Amino acid sequence: ELIDPSSPTQRVGGYVGEQFAPIQHERRMYSLDDAMGAEELDEWLARVKEFFGTIPELVCELKIDGSSVAFTYEGGRLIRAATRGDGTTGEDITVNVRTVKDVPLRLRDGALSGIRDADASIELRGECYMPKTSFEALNAAAEANGKQPFANPRNAAAGSLRQKDPQITAHRDLSTFVYAVGDERKLVAETQWDLLKWLGEAGFHVNPDIALVNSVEEVHEFCRKSLERRDALPYDIDGVVVKVNSFAQQEAMGYTARAPRWAIAFKFPPEEKTTLLRDITVQVGRTGKLTPVAEMDPVLVAGSTVARATLHNEDEVLRKDVRVGDTVIVRKAGDVIPEVLGPVFSLRPDDAQPWSMPKECPSCGSPVVREDGEADYRCISIDCPAQALERLLHWASRGAMDIDGMGEEIVRRLVESGRVSDVADYYTLDEVELAQLQIGLGQTIAKKLVAAIDESRTRPFARPLFGLGMRHVGKTMAETLARAFPSMDALMAATEEQLAAVDGVGPKIAHSTYLFLRTPDNVQVIERLAKHGVRLADDVEAQAADALPQTLEGLTFVLTGSLTQSGMKRDEAGAALKARGAKRSEEHT
Repeated sequence: ELIDPSSPTQRVGGYVGEQFAPIQHERRMYSLDDAMGAEELDEWLARVKEFFGTIPELVCELKIDGSSVAFTYEGGRLIRAATRGDGTTGEDITVNVRTVKDVPLRLRDGALSGIRDADASIELRGECYMPKTSFEALNAAAEANGKQPFANPRNAAAGSLRQKDPQITAHRDLSTFVYAVGDERKLVAETQWDLLKWLGEAGFHVNPDIALVNSVEEVHEFCRKSLERRDALPYDIDGVVVKVNSFAQQEAMGYTARAPRWAIAFKFPPEEKTTLLRDITVQVGRTGKLTPVAEMDPVLVAGSTVARATLHNEDEVLRKDVRVGDTVIVRKAGDVIPEVLGPVFSLRPDDAQPWSMPKECPSCGSPVVREDGEADYRCISIDCPAQALERLLHWASRGAMDIDGMGEEIVRRLVESGRVSDVADYYTLDEVELAQLQIGLGQTIAKKLVAAIDESRTRPFARPLFGLGMRHVGKTMAETLARAFPSMDALMAATEEQLAAVDGVGPKIAHSTYLFLRTPDNVQVIERLAKHGVRLADDVEAQAADALPQTLEGLTFVLTGSLTQSGMKRDEAGAALKARGAKRSEEHT
C-alpha cells in the first residue's frame, strides 16, 4: 500500500491493459512547414514581418531528429504518454515512456504554480531521441546477433517506444527534449521562451541550444552555427525551428490546414561524404529485377555507417558515369536512404572502365531481358535461387496465402536445407519432417504450421494469383484478373490481346502476365500447385449469388491513415469498397 506510482522503482514493471490503444491529443499536433534553403526561410520571415509590420521576437531551437511524444500530467503526475500518430490521435506508449530516465514521473515541487489549474490535466510535447553512442552500440549488438540494424537513430527511437516489452525500451538508452505545450492557455507563461524556462524548472530535459532573436541576421547566424556544430552534437539534428515567441502573436497568425503559420523548420542539406567504390554487384529481387549495388568502403553518413547503396538500374549508372575504383560522393536521401551522387572525376583512376549490366542472371545463369520502354533488366525464371526466398516469403505473406507462422527465419532454413525451392514445395511438408529439420521447430509449432499450410489451399483464386509474384500484378490487379478469368486454366488460355482488353489491365501488364504464364518453369510450378490441391479457380455462381448491389461502381478510392472509430483495417475497407463496385487505387496507400 506504500507503493508510489511516481517512484523511480516503478519505471519498469508488469503491464496490464491494452498497449498501443488510441489516445486523442488535447489539441492537434501540427506538422511544421519546411524551409529547404535560406531563400524559403527568408520568404517565411518576410511573411511574418508583413503580418506584424516588423520582425517580432523569435525563438530559435534545434530540430531534434527523433520521435514526437505527448506527455499528459494531472496533479503533477504523469498519467499517459502517446505518439504523434496522425496529429489528432496517437498510440498509448505510457508503459514504455515511463522507462525513459529523463521523463519526470512527477513534476518538481513548485512547478504546479506555473499551471493555472494545478489539478487539471496538461499535455506537454517533445522529442524522444537516441544518442549517437547508444545508437552505435545498439546496431553493433544487432549485427553481432545476426539481426537487421536500424537505418538511423530516429527509426531506432521510434521502434524502441513501440516495444511490447517495456524492459527492452528501458535498455535502449533513450532521452528526451521537451519544448511545447498542447494548450498554452493552461500555463501562466505567455511566451515560448518562458515556457522553455518553466519546463526546465519542472524537471524536463530542455535543449540548452536556444536563442531569443529579433532580426533576420540573427536567425541566419543561429542556423549557420547550428549547421557547423551538427556533427559534434551527441544527438542527431536535421535543422532549426524558428517560432514567434509570443503566444498571443502565435494565436493571431493562426494555422493552415496542416501547419502553424507562426513557425518554420529550416532543414539542413543532407550530409555528404566521399568514399571509394570497390565494386558494383547485381542483386536479383523477387520479381527477377536486376539491381546494381555500389559496394563501398564504409563511411559514417548522417549517424550511421554506409557501405552499400542501390544504383537503381544500368541507365542510372551510365548517367552518373560511376565506375569501379572511383571516389564517389555519398549522402542519405531524406537522411535515411544511402545514395551515390556521382564520382569525383579528378580522382578517377586511369584504368577505370564503364560498367554494363551482365547478360545472364548472376544467380541462375538464365538470360536476362529488358523490355522496350523499360529501364530494368529481369530474370524471368521462377526457379532462380536468388528469387526463391523472396518469392516464398511473398507467397506466405498475409496479403497472399496468409500462412501463419511461416516467417523469414523458417523459410530461410527450409531453403538452405534444400527441402523447399518453390512455392509448390510448401504443400509437400508434413509435421514429422518439419519437427525433425534443424530449424528450431518443436512438434507443436510444426503441427500448427502444417495446419496453416493446409488452410491456405482454400484461399480465393486471386490470392494465389497475387502470391505467384508476377510482375505488375499486385493485389488489386490479381483481383481484376480473377474476375475476368475466374480460373487458372482460363487465364493461361487467354491471349495477350484478351488480357489487354480487360478494364484496368492494358498492354504492359498483359505482356508480363502472358510471358510469365508461358515460361515452362513457371507452368510446372502451377501444375504442381494444382496437383497438391491449391484452389486455382473461383465458384462464379456462388460469387454471383453473394454479390452486393454495385452502388459505388465507377468511383475510385484512395485509402490512407487509419479508421480508428470502426477499427476496420485498410485491407478490409478496400475489400468492402470493391464488393460494392468501387475501385481502390494503390497509390499513396
